[in-house]
Amino acid sequence: MNIEEYIQSGILELYVYGALTKEESIEVSEKLKKYPDIRSEVEEIEDTLQNLSSAVAPYNPNELLASIKQKLRHHEQAVPFAKKPPKTPISTYLAWAACFIFLVGIVALWNSNQSLRDEIKSIAEENAEMENEIENMRLENRKSQKLLDVFRDQNIARIVLAGQEASPKSKATVFWDKQKDMAYIDAKDLPAPPPGKVYQVWSLTLEPLKPVSMGLLENFNTDANKIFILQNPNQSEAFGITLEPEGGSETPTMEQLYVLGTIGTKSA
Repeated sequence: MNIEEYIQSGILELYVYGALTKEESIEVSEKLKKYPDIRSEVEEIEDTLQNLSSAVAPYNPNELLASIKQKLRHHEQAVPFAKKPPKTPISTYLAWAACFIFLVGIVALWNSNQSLRDEIKSIAEENAEMENEIENMRLENRKSQKLLDVFRDQNIARIVLAGQEASPKSKATVFWDKQKDMAYIDAKDLPAPPPGKVYQVWSLTLEPLKPVSMGLLENFNTDANKIFILQNPNQSEAFGITLEPEGGSETPTMEQLYVLGTIGTKSA
């Protein structure tokens, strides 16, 4: 812990005055045992209070200090001047006033420090959130640049998948990088899958017909650009996308075949 910050926080003054909760007092007491600098600071605060009481009311400072602590612990107000015994010296009232002002200042300092700490914490959280947003933007920019490079590469096959009976208006495009065994699926023209359903992409060989799953279009509804990257080490002759139960299927549900396209298909 930062001992200097702890000392400057004002909590030790409140401890000496007995203005802390039971739990807070126990915590300070534990630190007194552990850290000599904190114990020394508490002793100095007590000495200062003792000297203040002695300077203003030298007749019985020990009794005055004990009385202050007791009243603060029970959260009682000082007895009004008019109700004091007539023989009480005016210096006693001055001591009470001085101690009360000192205590008010300490409490104000504590509240001010707490507000400052809360403000610093809030600013730190905002900065962290902003840094995350900036990093996400950088990642998106890098991803967008990579996709642009892929779409412009003449060596990458571009296969248009047309809508089928299950969804005639649907369309998708597969950009297949054969050298890297990667496929980039542009699915922006597919409708959002209903709850409990997910799109599954299939690599197909035609004779004989053999479908191999390439993977799922995960988080379709939250993906902003609807571009999905899947591995495709297969000797594909066609690609298809079906709507399957959440988690995918071992074989495609042909009644839910949304789009289909063969290698060599050109866009209109």
